[in-house]
Amino acid sequence: MDELDFTKAITALKNGEVIVYPTDTLYGLGADIYNKDAVRKVFEIKKRPTNDPLPVAVSDIDEIEKIAFLDEKSRNLVERFLPGKLTIVLKKKSVVPDTVTGGLHNIAIRIPDDRIALRLLSEFGPLTATSANIHGKKTPFVIKDIKMQFEERDIVVYLDVGRLEDRPSTIVDATGKTIKIIREGTISKKEIMGAI
Repeated sequence: MDELDFTKAITALKNGEVIVYPTDTLYGLGADIYNKDAVRKVFEIKKRPTNDPLPVAVSDIDEIEKIAFLDEKSRNLVERFLPGKLTIVLKKKSVVPDTVTGGLHNIAIRIPDDRIALRLLSEFGPLTATSANIHGKKTPFVIKDIKMQFEERDIVVYLDVGRLEDRPSTIVDATGKTIKIIREGTISKKEIMGAI
């Protein structure tokens, strides 16, 4: 990936387009979460049901607090595991359009431990962080195979850093009194419970 591609990616996001960008697990489909039309494009391109919420990636804990509510338990998890392979479900703030969360009052958030993703998120702002694939299909590890799943007009910029292949993030629901593990990924249940 070169600087020109990075600049093009920022411009595309500002124009309400969808990009493919690297995370610390797999490639993701990125769009401006505050642009409802851009978010709808992600659902259309991915062929994902609109009531199936999109996860969101942000650059740091301050950005989490702009879009969601953190209590002591969830803050402990965020400070312990992020940036990293944890997705945390929190109560969303009203600034987040319902389009992103499929009408739900919760939002799934990540801070990916990836240099390019973090730079993109800190320079642009929160992005959708759903995997770069058609809904229900396997997520390819290389850009060449990702391109085969989408129409040329669908994705404006691909930030290619080579092969990305890792276990998915662990998803925890921190919206209730107790922390629930929705999906055990790279971070184990034992590690999560230890941090609480």
